[in-house]
Amino acid sequence: MPRVLIVDDHATFRATARRLFEAEGYEVVGEAEDGASALEAVARLSPDVVLLDIQLPDMDGFEVSRRLCVNGVSPQIVLTSSRDASEFGDLVGVCGSRGFIPKGELSGGRLAALLE
Repeated sequence: MPRVLIVDDHATFRATARRLFEAEGYEVVGEAEDGASALEAVARLSPDVVLLDIQLPDMDGFEVSRRLCVNGVSPQIVLTSSRDASEFGDLVGVCGSRGFIPKGELSGGRLAALLE
């Protein structure tokens, strides 16, 4: 199973996502609450997958994704938000992410489908 880093500014969402993924056999290697700590955590933990909230306090998830993809050797990035993907236009498709999962539909199965 992939090693996952969860990035979200809400501790309750991070805890819920951690429980959900661990119950489905994923290894959650860490959590981050903003873009800067996400970039640091990726460098330190080398996750296979980053579940990345789009709305973060210091920079949006699109910018974090672009920065992670700059060297061409980045983890697989899956964006998430409580908002609908249609509200972000083409940004989901051009920032280097594998795709988008609405927070209300988050599951190990949805994650696995995007990673195939």
